[in-house]
Amino acid sequence: MIQTKKLNFKYNDQAAFSFPDINLGKNENLLIIGSSGIGKTTLLHLLAGLLQSDSGSINLYGQDISKLTQYELDRFRGQNIGIVFQKPHFVNSLTVKENLQLAQYLGNKVSQGRIHDILSSLNILDKKNKNPKKLSQGEKQRACIAMAIVNSPKLILADEPTSSLDDENCDRVIKLLKKQASEFNAQLVVITHDNRLKKHFKKSIKL
Repeated sequence: MIQTKKLNFKYNDQAAFSFPDINLGKNENLLIIGSSGIGKTTLLHLLAGLLQSDSGSINLYGQDISKLTQYELDRFRGQNIGIVFQKPHFVNSLTVKENLQLAQYLGNKVSQGRIHDILSSLNILDKKNKNPKKLSQGEKQRACIAMAIVNSPKLILADEPTSSLDDENCDRVIKLLKKQASEFNAQLVVITHDNRLKKHFKKSIKL
């Protein structure tokens, strides 16, 4: 269960956001759509616990994350949330496999077999020993998805995963995200301005 109530966040007097409530049951995915500057990434960061709301509540799987200490929040995020950022977040001095091992270590979920299974599922197992900088754009995207799901999260948050893609690759990436969420028993929340994604989600919110 993912539930938010009366969420508000303010960067300053010129940038204040009020977000609609979210009510997401088990096995439900969600598309959050809106134009640039309307607070989409802010909402994703609130859901991930990377920002703290000025008011309102966020309840993820029975836990009100607004009541957690920073240490508890970091631990909760590492164990329950996977994030596909708009721009890749790799340690470029490490290989793809080593980046995944580091993510596992930070989430206290070390499993070599899982790394193998995920990279195989994403068809980039042969890239495991490559530096992320040497991957193609499509391979980087798959590696980002691998990073997001390596710790078996209950929730995958994706920030504009299709913004720079043509129609064919847009469909491919969103189907891949949904497939990975389904295969690894996670929920998927995608935040985007891309209206092409509407057909892929039964549930959506417009900001």
